[in-house]
Amino acid sequence: MAADYVRHVQRAGGVAFVLPPQEGEADEVLGALDGLMLTGGNDIEAAAFGASPHPEAEMPDPARDDWESRLVRAAIGRGMPLLGICRGMQVLNVALGGTLTQHLPESHGHEGHRRTTGTFDGNDHMVDITPGSLAARAAGETVHRVPSHHHQAVDRLGEGLVLSAVATDDGVAEAIELPGAAFVLGVQWHPEADPSSRVIAAFVEAARGR
Repeated sequence: MAADYVRHVQRAGGVAFVLPPQEGEADEVLGALDGLMLTGGNDIEAAAFGASPHPEAEMPDPARDDWESRLVRAAIGRGMPLLGICRGMQVLNVALGGTLTQHLPESHGHEGHRRTTGTFDGNDHMVDITPGSLAARAAGETVHRVPSHHHQAVDRLGEGLVLSAVATDDGVAEAIELPGAAFVLGVQWHPEADPSSRVIAAFVEAARGR
């Protein structure tokens, strides 16, 4: 896991714990915590959303997929603040029954969301955030330049989720959230790679309030 995730949590006054995939009850693990943040990583196994893997799909980690999906459902059941980043947003969607578009260069005809593999340099773009949404409150604005690094994206929304931000140039889903929950937010971009981003601090504040 990239250290930037931890640094953002710590800078906002939180204490970070890393939860590797494991057996056991996710709900019991969450009992010791105030919030759950899901980080970026490899593609989710296509079978988890009823699809066959695309030829460009990365090697999945089924144990991580299963563990994080169980954590999502347990956190929502507890009313716990939850933030999903990039893959984490996709896990949130799939855990609630949604699906993914597996390769944006094929479906959208360009590589603007991951021009260069392995770096955020040159991979930034604009997003339009729904005014009044949790995403807007967390980001602090409704038009936002974000660092990006992904080739998959949310397609059909999971149960109860709503879309609250899209990429300005092509409409790709950039934020989803769960109305009625205190703080359940997924962002497709990488706030941990932006020193000025308020998103992780907003999550930590929600955890502190809980």
